[in-house]
Amino acid sequence: MENYVEIIEVSPRDGIQNEKKILTTEQKVQLITHALDSGFERIEVTSFVNPKKVPQMFDTDQLIKNLPLKENKNVKYIGLALNETGFKRAVDSGLDIVNYVVVASDSFSLRNQGATTLENLTTLEKIYLESEQKIQVATTIAASFGCPFDGEISTNQLLSIIDNIAKIGLTEICLADTIGVATPKDIKTKLKAINGSFPHLKVRLHLHNTRNTGIANAWAGLEEGVVGLESSFGGSGGCPFAPKATGNIPTEDLLYMLDRSGIQTGISLDKSIEAANWLEMQLGRTLPGFLKTTDPFPPL
Repeated sequence: MENYVEIIEVSPRDGIQNEKKILTTEQKVQLITHALDSGFERIEVTSFVNPKKVPQMFDTDQLIKNLPLKENKNVKYIGLALNETGFKRAVDSGLDIVNYVVVASDSFSLRNQGATTLENLTTLEKIYLESEQKIQVATTIAASFGCPFDGEISTNQLLSIIDNIAKIGLTEICLADTIGVATPKDIKTKLKAINGSFPHLKVRLHLHNTRNTGIANAWAGLEEGVVGLESSFGGSGGCPFAPKATGNIPTEDLLYMLDRSGIQTGISLDKSIEAANWLEMQLGRTLPGFLKTTDPFPPL
């Protein structure tokens, strides 16, 4: 296991996209500022989606115009895209990275993006080849460990999708447990298979804590060599197109485990706790993270 892992903060996108209370542009800018102050170098700030379907993303263009200036040149702002139209908006936006989603099952893919898995892989190849030097392209495989409509996602099914992505030319992928069904055994089984078949690929994990296995799954991923983990202040988040989809693993809880285990992240735990408490106040509801309601040990 490496003694460093990158943490990507996704609360400005995933953390608020399923909330009844819609944050203002100013509140979103403040949330991103909290992430910068905490030390994050990769922040998913928005998604290029239809606001009629995801009203929380009503102000994507305005938000991008008002993003905080990056004093750290290593900071990358990420926007999520679900189709070619969203990708073109991302290119025009001037963001650093566009994260294109491919769903591991057709049923969920059709609900999420109006296209099959294969159709989305074809779109990914097209936009990757067209991107040239315009924008960095990343990809997330949603529902990598289970689909709310089709059930289990087999290892072979996942490997087939990854094979297509590797042939396109991407060198890093993110596996998303979108509905929070994975166990540490599932994480290890699929990562061992990926590492064995595609040893050149770097893998990140995007984990949801729907069934209280998210933190354990993060640790299992670290044991199998993942290079990044995605999390959200307070454990906020959820997918609008997946029934009963709840929050991501809480950033501050994840940081506590990593800090206590001697794994470096470059992220401030105390500032992340402050950010989680701030976000909870803005949303007007209790978020599921634990560290914001107790004290780190030893005390900060």
